[in-house]
Amino acid sequence: MQESLRKIIHIDMDAFYAAVEQRDNLQYRNKPIIVGGKPDSRGVVATCSYEARMFGIHSAMPSAQAIKLCPQAIFVKPRFDAYRECSEIIRHIFDVYSDQVEALSLDEAYLDVSSSLLHKGSATLLARQIKQDIQRETQLIASAGISYNKFLAKIASDMGKPNGLYLIRPDQALAFIEKLPIAKFHGIGPATENKMRGLGINNGHDLKQVSLLELQRHFGKAAGRYYDIARGVDNRPVNAHRDRKSIGVETTFDQDINQPELVLYHLQQLLQQAVSKLQAKQLMAYTLTIKIKYQNFVQITRGRTLQNAVMDSHDCRLVLADLLKNTSVGEKKVRLLGVTLSNLRPHNDMQQYQQLDIFNFNY
Repeated sequence: MQESLRKIIHIDMDAFYAAVEQRDNLQYRNKPIIVGGKPDSRGVVATCSYEARMFGIHSAMPSAQAIKLCPQAIFVKPRFDAYRECSEIIRHIFDVYSDQVEALSLDEAYLDVSSSLLHKGSATLLARQIKQDIQRETQLIASAGISYNKFLAKIASDMGKPNGLYLIRPDQALAFIEKLPIAKFHGIGPATENKMRGLGINNGHDLKQVSLLELQRHFGKAAGRYYDIARGVDNRPVNAHRDRKSIGVETTFDQDINQPELVLYHLQQLLQQAVSKLQAKQLMAYTLTIKIKYQNFVQITRGRTLQNAVMDSHDCRLVLADLLKNTSVGEKKVRLLGVTLSNLRPHNDMQQYQQLDIFNFNY
């Protein structure tokens, strides 16, 4: 596929760690929150809320400097388990829309949706739908950039943050790049920026005027990339290279539910969807896990590893019912349910996978 025909989306969660903290703790909302080391240590800012950014605080800033800029800032110890949990939910949303997903970190990823027929092939409408799904499932805000390559999609996702949605079409790219300050070029750090400014390169237009030979003389191996991106060229593929470790589906209810039979029904529906995705990828799974998030956002998981592959069968539905026994379903209202299949093996692996049946083991 020619680059001009590709449709790449870059999703970047807005102030991710801080946003999770503000979501989970009412006392942090609308306050300058800093996730990272305390100011009386040699810690640094991992991320901060937009309320803190108004004071000039940013990631990687020493905490001691941050507290001087904003004495009323609230420092919060990172909760990486909570961030990973949220990131998994977001990743499952991505998987609904593309099988070409390159996760860069817990809070950002590229999606290649060139072949998608959803929303009549509109990557912009698809990105808007993904943003809506993320907000519905996690109560968090994402920004999205859309273009024909990774470089421009990444730049676009920074436009209009927070809650941005920005498209750079192929016919807009060159004019956009020419006006872009060199500091905004993804991949050009402060040291390289200073060196470029010393050479009179202040924006994309200036960069485009420099020959490849001249760039090589000053920047070595990186010269080819600088030469290409000044012309809107970035042929890097979206690299979905990670071996899949699990397949899961989730649903968040518009209204909380508490009837055990209704919870079981929804889990059965989710199991059916998960097994269908498993079969489409020609995989088998031997571990079945359910996830329950109660009305108060407390979340639990219950799982079991089986001797035979998980299927949408009577036996596996009985396992779902058994996993529900050691929960508070029926006593507490439920806002989210999920089913995850893991311990994956290729479908053509006909060796019987033997493992101790830990029927009563919950985690």
